[in-house]
Amino acid sequence: MKKKGHFITLEGGEGTGKSIQASMLVEHLKKSGISTISTREPGGSEGAEEIRNLLVTGEPERWDTVTETLLYFAARRDHLINTILPALEKGQWVICDRFADSTMAYQCYGRGLEKEKVYSIYNIVMGSFAPDLTLILDLPVEIGLKRANSRGGNEDRYERMNIEFHNRLHKAYLDIAEQEPERCAVINADNTPENVHKAILDVVIERFNIK
Repeated sequence: MKKKGHFITLEGGEGTGKSIQASMLVEHLKKSGISTISTREPGGSEGAEEIRNLLVTGEPERWDTVTETLLYFAARRDHLINTILPALEKGQWVICDRFADSTMAYQCYGRGLEKEKVYSIYNIVMGSFAPDLTLILDLPVEIGLKRANSRGGNEDRYERMNIEFHNRLHKAYLDIAEQEPERCAVINADNTPENVHKAILDVVIERFNIK
């Protein structure tokens, strides 16, 4: 399908500020007269939100890695079909807090699943679909975990995984950015929300030639 709108994803480890930056970006785009929706993964559609609860709550070893990956892609397929593609077809911009790069980071780098398996599932579920721009928020692991742990709530399954797991995530996102520089931009998230937002806007404005 030829996209009429643009699809932007925000990625990064725990506590990097993706959610607040996604919200700030959506607000800016709307003020600029661009019809924009905000969504997230896992979630973003009715079916995907039901699967989300299975993934982000409970004990760290609740699922084996293959089961976990299949659940993510099941949620992603529902999200894509029912939320993302319809919005893009209408010409809307879609800003998504996490997408497929999170599966590569968390399930492959973090939990050791072979990349070839993820690529195979991706091709079945997504085909050639990919974000127009991915903003990778980069933050030292210890700072991110401190922020994440201060949030509270029961969606803390990944925060409770060990520090080695989170260090592997950090490496994963930098590797992804290096491998796909045309799609990805690394943003220093060790700053105030306002300064991080400005850095994101600089990339978005340059990439899409907007105000």
